[in-house]
Amino acid sequence: MTYCVGLLVEEGLVMVADTRTNAGLDDISTYRKLHHFNVPGERVMMLASAGNLSVTQSVLSMLAEGVAGDDGEPTLKLTETTTMFQAAQLIGKAIRRVRAIEKAGFEAANLRFSISLLFGGQIGNEPMRLFLIYSAGNFIECSTDAPFLQIGEHKYGKPILDRAVKFETDLYDALKVSLVSMDSTMRSNLGVGLPIDIAVARRNALDLEVSHRIEAGESYFHDLRERWSAALRAAHRAIPRPPYGPAGH
Repeated sequence: MTYCVGLLVEEGLVMVADTRTNAGLDDISTYRKLHHFNVPGERVMMLASAGNLSVTQSVLSMLAEGVAGDDGEPTLKLTETTTMFQAAQLIGKAIRRVRAIEKAGFEAANLRFSISLLFGGQIGNEPMRLFLIYSAGNFIECSTDAPFLQIGEHKYGKPILDRAVKFETDLYDALKVSLVSMDSTMRSNLGVGLPIDIAVARRNALDLEVSHRIEAGESYFHDLRERWSAALRAAHRAIPRPPYGPAGH
């Protein structure tokens, strides 16, 4: 399984992804799911992936080497796009191209073509944007009313984000909440696990401010997990008992 989350707040963009890939109970590996396509001073772009690993790697390779155009249009790389919307369209086209190439093989093996991507960043002076791109190549965009998007095993972490994140949330508070969301997912699903890749880009900086991998045993993440557990226990104890059941009990 996988869990990736992107938060687009007023100050910038945070993206967090686990690295666990599970092909069976005895076949668990670590693969990077958060990728960067950056040209400092010109553009900062992040791409987080969930789904079939072979499909994801084929799409990423095509975006790096160039996606062939239609009707004689030139091949275009992700780092050559001029707007974030055009870049999201190119990613969708790459997904459809890979699907067309691999369709027969997937059907013959009775395999599901599965991929979803979080794509965020900024090119030049245009606004910073965040998209969720589906396996059909279509996509939706993050809004100020709901300033986060998730892919993978998202149900365990979503309630935390719903309650704690607004567009006005401080950039590093957004990172903290996203890590709490990741911890909640890891505790409920063994298919999501460390290491965790994180990236932070401040609006209009056109470069990554943070690119870091949290390894097992890292002190900050361990402390965050313990403090969150303690805070939940304290909140539970502080809430009055339900006024139901026999009187006096």
